[in-house]
Amino acid sequence: MSITSALGLPVGDVIVLHDSNTLTARLLPCDIVARVAPIAHQVAQFEIELARRLAETQSPVAALDPRAEPRVYERDGFAVTLWTYYKPATPREVSPAGYANALERLHAGMRQLEVRTPHFTSRVEEAQHLVESSNLTPDLADADRELLITTLRSRRRAIIDRGAAEQLLHGEPHPGNVLSTDSGPLFIDLETCCRGPVAHVPEDVSERYAAADEALLAECRGLVLAMVAAWRWDRGDQFPDRQRAARELLNALREGPPWPTLDVVMRRPDGP
Repeated sequence: MSITSALGLPVGDVIVLHDSNTLTARLLPCDIVARVAPIAHQVAQFEIELARRLAETQSPVAALDPRAEPRVYERDGFAVTLWTYYKPATPREVSPAGYANALERLHAGMRQLEVRTPHFTSRVEEAQHLVESSNLTPDLADADRELLITTLRSRRRAIIDRGAAEQLLHGEPHPGNVLSTDSGPLFIDLETCCRGPVAHVPEDVSERYAAADEALLAECRGLVLAMVAAWRWDRGDQFPDRQRAARELLNALREGPPWPTLDVVMRRPDGP
C-alpha cells in the first residue's frame, strides 16, 4: 500500500486474491494487482521483462499496470510488482477451445523471443533435491520418498529420450494461471518459464491443441504430479492446505499410469 501511495495512486483497501508462496492482492480504489514475495525467493525482474516482451508479440499475457514504472519495488525484505487488474468475464471458466487457442498463441509468441531460461530438467533436479533430503521434507514417509525419487528420475529420462522439439514454455500453464477476461484468456505467473517440450495442459485442452503428442503428454503428466508433490512436501511451502494436496498427489501417482492431469487431481472431491 505504501509503495502504491508513493506513486500518487489512491489506495485505502486491500483484497487478498491468492496467498501461498507468493501473495497476490488487489489494491483499491486504484485497482492495481500487487504480487509480493520475499526478495530471496523471487525472480520478479525476469517475470517483468518477459511480460513486456511477450506483450510486444501480442501474446495473451496479463500486462503490467501502465501507471507504474515497470520494475521491481523493494520494501522490508519483499519484492513487489504491480500489474493490471482484469474484471473476470462471464463465465469465469475458460472453454477448452479458447484455452487451447490462447496457449497456441502464447507458444507462438514465445518462439519469437531469445531469452535465457532454465531447462525443464533444472526444475526436476530442484524437486529431486527436495525429496532426497529428509531435512527439507521431514514429513515424507520412506516409501513415498522412494516413489517420488523413482518417478522423477524415470519420467525425466523417458521425456528426454523421446527427443521432442523444445522451446520457451510457460512452465505452469494450468487453469489457476489463466484469467478469463473480456479480452479473452490471459496467462499470468510467468516466473516458472523454462525451455522444454510443449507438454503440460489439461486433457480436454490437449485434445484441441494442434498436433499435440499424446504419448509425450502422458509421460509429462506423471512428471508434473511428482514435481508438484515434492514442492508440497517441502517444509517451507506455504501453499494453502498443502498437506492434503501432497497426500492427494501421491495417491494419484500410485494409481497411475495412466496419470491424470494436475487440474483433475486438484479438483477431486476429497482433495484440496
